[in-house]
Amino acid sequence: MTKKPKIVIIGAGFGGLSIAKSFKHKNVDILLIDQNNYHNFQPLMYQIATGGLEPDSIAYPIRRIFRNYKNFKFRMAKVNAVDSINKTIDTSIGQIEFDYLIIATGSDTNYFNFESVKDSLLTLKSIPDALNLRSFIFQNLEKALVNQQDASNHKILNIAIVGGGPAGIELAGAIAEMKRFVIPKDFPDLDISNMKINLYEASPKLLSVMSEQASLKSLEYLKALGVNVHLNARVTSYDGARLTLGDNTSFNTDTVIWTAGVKGNPIQGLPEEAIVSHRIVINEYNQVLNTKSIFAIGDVASHATDKSPKGLPMLAPVAQQQGKHLAKNIINLIAKKPLQPFIYNDKGSMATIGRRKAVVDLPKWKFQGTFAWLVWMFIHIMSLVGFRNKAVAFLDWMSNYFTYDRPLGLIIRPYRKK
Repeated sequence: MTKKPKIVIIGAGFGGLSIAKSFKHKNVDILLIDQNNYHNFQPLMYQIATGGLEPDSIAYPIRRIFRNYKNFKFRMAKVNAVDSINKTIDTSIGQIEFDYLIIATGSDTNYFNFESVKDSLLTLKSIPDALNLRSFIFQNLEKALVNQQDASNHKILNIAIVGGGPAGIELAGAIAEMKRFVIPKDFPDLDISNMKINLYEASPKLLSVMSEQASLKSLEYLKALGVNVHLNARVTSYDGARLTLGDNTSFNTDTVIWTAGVKGNPIQGLPEEAIVSHRIVINEYNQVLNTKSIFAIGDVASHATDKSPKGLPMLAPVAQQQGKHLAKNIINLIAKKPLQPFIYNDKGSMATIGRRKAVVDLPKWKFQGTFAWLVWMFIHIMSLVGFRNKAVAFLDWMSNYFTYDRPLGLIIRPYRKK
């Protein structure tokens, strides 16, 4: 009898799930490792933060996803380092051996020069982050209601969002709709005329990775919702109460939401030359530089080419396509067949700014408005894991659409900045 090759996958994001699913019924043993026992749908994290959905609508237990996989195991653990020579990884539950290792650890928040004040900033990289943000916003509304005559009320009510990418504009649009349709109902005795929602983007346009049409339309939508959009606005400092820009203008706010960037989340122990700008350097087969049995996919991986000098974009479709392709290549490797290079098929990108307001860029067609919003909603519902999650998200969104009563303002666990 021959031993089945043991394939260890680190990370249960889009890439990790994609490659693990691709090994179903294959003559290999799969071990998936993640710090959480669930997969969360990152593109809808802002919906949790603004109360549009509950966490269990975008999260799904990993073990339940793979119930019918006979060659699959899952362990909830933190990976500390990899030993590429001895083919082992050091984890919080001990040392684990592998024949082939796939690193799909995704990305982390990039604070750039704001690392020293990151505890004063709110982020959206995880479900706990989203719940913290939701609690903080509604806690401040409660504080503002009690202290309406206090001069510091403006600071408590004001919200600043740093970063004009998809996460930033989607969050800005959701909060603006909350201010217009929900807060007046839930807080009828609170004067919210002093509440300002400011969005800061350092570049000359929003959605820099999308088309000019998408950028201009998203700007139009945000302004119509009452969001103050500041382009070419580089944030230079934040002291916990005042946000300062490069032109020395400032904005008093207690709530700064950081969506300005992400960086790869590599693992220690890989060859030093394989880590560049927080991402793992791979070749056209997703193989980590100067290793033989270690591969990387998704946000953490970077394959620089003439067409993509900074590597492929850090998007879910990239990770999913890489996962499916790499599974075939590893099977080829085991069978001693030649590997096939990975080629990314860009199917387009999209973002939503609110009710009937979305932008969609397809390779041969770009459109905005209500139809774009319906397409965005359909794609995101179908991408959720599990029938229940799809059904709950659809029902919640339909209810929100007809009642204009989007957010669920539950302060389940009060949040305090460190």
